[in-house]
Amino acid sequence: MRNIFSFLAAVALVGVVGSGCVGAQNKLGRGMSNMGEFARLGDMQRSMEQTALFETPGRHYSLGFVRGFTRSVARTGLGVYEVVTAPLPPYEPIWTNYLPPNCEYPAAYRPGLIADSMFSTDSNLGFSGGDVAPFIPGSRFKVFDLH
Repeated sequence: MRNIFSFLAAVALVGVVGSGCVGAQNKLGRGMSNMGEFARLGDMQRSMEQTALFETPGRHYSLGFVRGFTRSVARTGLGVYEVVTAPLPPYEPIWTNYLPPNCEYPAAYRPGLIADSMFSTDSNLGFSGGDVAPFIPGSRFKVFDLH
């Protein structure tokens, strides 16, 4: 009798934990993406670009850098928070009045997929298109512009 209650408790626990995992998965993925902001430097590039375009062009190296750095710190901290609290609700993006939920890139550049056989295979030519090194900030070289 005691084994049946243990088994039912285990099944109930798996059912509670296993149901509705999509929100936790999205929150964990969003948090991991945001934690890698300093490796990507997208907010810093975007802030410098937007400061140069919409404000005094000579201030984009100083003011744009400072704005981008603070946004990068905020995005990294938000990513750490979302990874730590991924199993707990709420699963919707928070703090969206300051940072958009997904990573930002400069308006002049949208990265594509890595040129790898996993994403776009071409067995006839032996190579495929895509970004060569999108993980390097400022890399905009593409083999082919197919995507």
